[in-house]
Amino acid sequence: MSTFPAQPLSPLDGRYQAAVSPLGAFLSEAGLNRARVEVEVEWLIALTDRGLFDTQALSETEKQSLRALYRDFGQEEIDWLAAREAVTRHDVKAVEYLVRDRLDALGLSRIAELTHFACTSEDINSAAYALTVKRAVTEVWLPKARQVVERLRALSIEAKDAAMLARTHGQPATPTTMGKEIAVFAWRLERVLRQLDDAEYLAKFSGATGTWSAHLSADPDADWVEISRAFVTGLGLGFNELTTQIESHDWQVELYDRARHAGGILHNLATDIWTYISLGYFAQIPVAGATGSSTMPHKINPIRFENAEANLEIAGGLFQTLASTLVTSRLQRDLTDSTTQRNIGVAFGHSLLALDNLLRGLGEISLSRDVLLADLDTNWEVLAEAIQTVVRAEVVAGRSQITDPYALLKELTRGRRVGAPELAEFVRGLDIGDAAKERLLALTPSSYTGYAERLVTGG
Repeated sequence: MSTFPAQPLSPLDGRYQAAVSPLGAFLSEAGLNRARVEVEVEWLIALTDRGLFDTQALSETEKQSLRALYRDFGQEEIDWLAAREAVTRHDVKAVEYLVRDRLDALGLSRIAELTHFACTSEDINSAAYALTVKRAVTEVWLPKARQVVERLRALSIEAKDAAMLARTHGQPATPTTMGKEIAVFAWRLERVLRQLDDAEYLAKFSGATGTWSAHLSADPDADWVEISRAFVTGLGLGFNELTTQIESHDWQVELYDRARHAGGILHNLATDIWTYISLGYFAQIPVAGATGSSTMPHKINPIRFENAEANLEIAGGLFQTLASTLVTSRLQRDLTDSTTQRNIGVAFGHSLLALDNLLRGLGEISLSRDVLLADLDTNWEVLAEAIQTVVRAEVVAGRSQITDPYALLKELTRGRRVGAPELAEFVRGLDIGDAAKERLLALTPSSYTGYAERLVTGG
C-alpha cells in the first residue's frame, strides 16, 4: 500500500481553502487558543485592576505587554501549545501554562498564581467560543451574506418590469416579474439577517459548578457575581449568571438554528435560479477558459448554484446537529459539547462557501427578456383568472347575468392552450359592460402583473 504526505482531509482545508480562509482566524484551533489566551490575560488584568489579594494595578506598559500575548499570537505559540498539550492532554491547561511561562519572561511572575484563578475550563471556553463565533459571524459570515442580498436587490431592480410566466406547481400561472420573485428572496434573507444581527453571545465565569464557591473561599467579601459580570460584558459578551459547570449553549442553539434557516432560504434561491436557467430565463455568461463538460463543448453548467445547494445541505445538517447536541448536557457537565463545538467552523465554512458560490453565480447570469416574453405569448390562458374575476365584479354590479364565471372560464381553458385571437373572441361575446370588456381586451399576459413592479421598488 502506497503512502502519501499528510493531506487535508476536509475540502475546506484543501480545494476550497481560499474561499473560507477568513473564518480560520476565528474558528480554527489556533483561533480558539488565541481567544483562550485573550480571556486568561484579560482576567489577570481585571483582578489586578481591582487590587484583589493586595495586588496593584499593572502599568499600561505591563498591560500592553500582556495583551501582546494574544494580539501577536502566532506560529510560535501554536507550536508551544501543541507540544505542551501532548503532555497535559488538556487544551485549556496548556493555555494556562503558556500564560504563566510568558509572565515569567515579562517579569510578572508575582501574579502568576492569578492565572486561571478560580476558573474551570468552561469559564475560559465559554468566553473564548463566544468571542470567536461572534467575530466569525459579524466580521466574515454576515458581510458575505449581505453581499448576496445586495446582489439580489440589484438584480430585482434591474428586472422589476421583466414580466414572466409564474409556475405554481410547475404549471403556467398568473404572470409576475422576475424582479419581484428575486425581491422575495432578498426580503426573506434580510429578515433572518436582522435576527442574526440581534443574536446574543453569552459566557459564564462562575467556577466549577456555577456557584463561585472557590472565589468566595478566597475572598468572601468580594462581590464575585458583579466582578464576573463586569469582566464578561467588558469582553463585549452577554453574561449568563445561572449555569451548571457549563454555559448552557442556548444562545448557540438559537444562532445555529437561524443560520440554518438562512441556509434554507439560500437553498431555495439556488434551486429556483437553477430552474430559471434550465427554462432559458437566465443565460449564463461564459467564463474565459472554463469547461462546462468533458465531452460536450457547448455546455455551460450552472455549477455555482449546484455547489451552493450541496454545501448548504451539508451546513444545514451540521447546524442542526450542533443545535440538537448543544441544547443538552448531562447533569452538571459532560463532554459531548467539547467535540461538537470543534465543528462550528466546519458548519460555517460550508455555509460561507455556498455564499461565495451564490455571489459568483449571480454575477455570471443575464436575464433573457425575449425568452420570458415568448413564454408568456404562448400562454394566454393565464388571463382566465382576470376574465372570471372581472365577470364576477360585473355580476355584483348588476351589469351581467352570467351565473358561474369560474365554470365558464374553466370550460374554455382548463388543460389546453388558448391563443390571443381565441381569447379576444371569447371576451367580445361576454355579457358584461363595455368598459370592462375594453379593459380585458387591452390586457396581455405581459401586462397582467399587478403590483409586481411596485413591490420591488416599495413605491
